[in-house]
Amino acid sequence: MRSLAIDKPPYHLPSMEEIRAIPWNGLNVVSTFSGCGGTCLGYEMAGYKVLWASEFIPAAQEVYRLNHPDTFLDTRDIRQVTGQDILIKLGLKQGEVDVLEGSPPCASFSTSGRREQFWGQVVSYSDTKQRVDDLFGEFIRIVDEVQPKVFVAENVAGLVKGVAKGYFKEILAQMRRLNYRVETRLLNSAWLGVPQARERIFFQGVRNDIDKAPAFPKPLNYYYSLGEIFPYIKQVKKGGKPNNWGRSSIPSGTITQSGARAGATGYFDGGGWIEAETDMTRYAVGTEWDNLKQGEGSDKYHNLVRSSTYRPSPTVSASGGSTSTASVTHPTEKRKFSIAELKQVCSFPHDFQLTGKFEKQWERLGRAVPP
Repeated sequence: MRSLAIDKPPYHLPSMEEIRAIPWNGLNVVSTFSGCGGTCLGYEMAGYKVLWASEFIPAAQEVYRLNHPDTFLDTRDIRQVTGQDILIKLGLKQGEVDVLEGSPPCASFSTSGRREQFWGQVVSYSDTKQRVDDLFGEFIRIVDEVQPKVFVAENVAGLVKGVAKGYFKEILAQMRRLNYRVETRLLNSAWLGVPQARERIFFQGVRNDIDKAPAFPKPLNYYYSLGEIFPYIKQVKKGGKPNNWGRSSIPSGTITQSGARAGATGYFDGGGWIEAETDMTRYAVGTEWDNLKQGEGSDKYHNLVRSSTYRPSPTVSASGGSTSTASVTHPTEKRKFSIAELKQVCSFPHDFQLTGKFEKQWERLGRAVPP
């Protein structure tokens, strides 16, 4: 077991204003399958300039535009986008893009789903219906047409497990047929400064003429626990439901750090606005929650986990925002995380803007790569 460093820095997330003030490092990024912009925000935190992004889901497009107003957003199906389209829009030539990145939708490969049962079929994905298990091929096509200096692609860990491993080998083979040196790593965000255990496979390709090897971050020797990022948890009475559900609502015109909607019901505590939609007490998953200790998962309800104040959060799934759905939950109260809390767990700034109802805001964060 890793020994935890005593002198680790405090957990800190910059605001959107602070991120926008970071000096440009001179390098540009083209983003595909951009979602609400988690990966793009990470590049911006590192000083990159995101010039072009692509997102097909309308709800995600809305959030992306709010938080990345200076980035051109292409809303077409990626199958309709060509590398030449991107280069013409940016006024660049083939080979001049520094980084091309993307996270092709990965539900077909997730170990929490039905995997190969729906390969090759059109299925529901967020607010649309589309085939998603072939989208890695579209990413590879665009890499070939744009010829960026470096490309980075991300997908679920399930891509290298079981039957899906064949897809992984084929994807890797296609990438290596291009003009790139390609390597992969399985990375866990909990050992990279994010208070969430989220394991993902990363592909990185460096164009051969650059004569450098792909580079991946080394795991830290510490992690951030929920108790460290939410110190107010220790002041909350353990177990049961808070006494003030629905006793207050947000007045019209009020803006909260969590982006909660005017008229929303819930209550304020040390962590900000707690939406009424987080309350699980009237559902079967809430009854099961009572039987779990901190850090335990349910044998009865797949994906129901009572998180622990002593560890990072378990993986946040896109579907977890439905109150009756089994997912990761608060460690000391019978509820889901609030959106304000979820932003911290997913490493998003407190003033990152989200739209829609609670469940949709959760989905945007659950689908995103932690910045």
